[in-house]
Amino acid sequence: MSGRFITLEGGEGSGKTTQIQLLHAVYKEAGHACVVTREPGGGAGADAIRQLLLTGVEDKWHKVSETLLFQAARVEHVEHVIKPALHRGDTVLCDRFLDSTIVYQGISKGLGADYVRALHQLTLGNVQPDVTLILDIDPAVGLTRAKARAGDETRFENMGTGFHSQVREGFLSLARIEPERCKVIDASQSAEEVHKAIRKAVGL
Repeated sequence: MSGRFITLEGGEGSGKTTQIQLLHAVYKEAGHACVVTREPGGGAGADAIRQLLLTGVEDKWHKVSETLLFQAARVEHVEHVIKPALHRGDTVLCDRFLDSTIVYQGISKGLGADYVRALHQLTLGNVQPDVTLILDIDPAVGLTRAKARAGDETRFENMGTGFHSQVREGFLSLARIEPERCKVIDASQSAEEVHKAIRKAVGL
């Protein structure tokens, strides 16, 4: 696959959606083919699973069931959106990917990071991002931002500051383990400053 796979990760309200749009605009202005997508989602089947996962009460799913649903959506996403784009030579910008499942379900919910990685290996092999941008922000600030948004996809936002503190530490631990792939960006800065840091991190 000749394309470049870039993911944006981070806690709730870290600004991933804004930053992915800004980064997409840079690629578009340069005339480079670029696909913007998100997880869970990226196709009819994956979008249907997204609705199941992101709405409703916090304890709606057992952590194993939840992880299997996330990975099922990811298989649909990779096979129907990500792989075809990378084979065309496009850049793929994705809002969340495997690292979110490792952190949210594997680390913060106690399922185990190795369990999540093994499930991914079994279903998708070695499909991994080339670069992962971790937007780091104080969970209290991020949750305040997130709760100001409209919509019903609030299931994870409602899991409380303690849970989201674990999420933050989980992402930072991944960055320590894989510093070449994972670049930590201070998301407490202005959107413009975050964008500049992202461009530097991806070499634009």
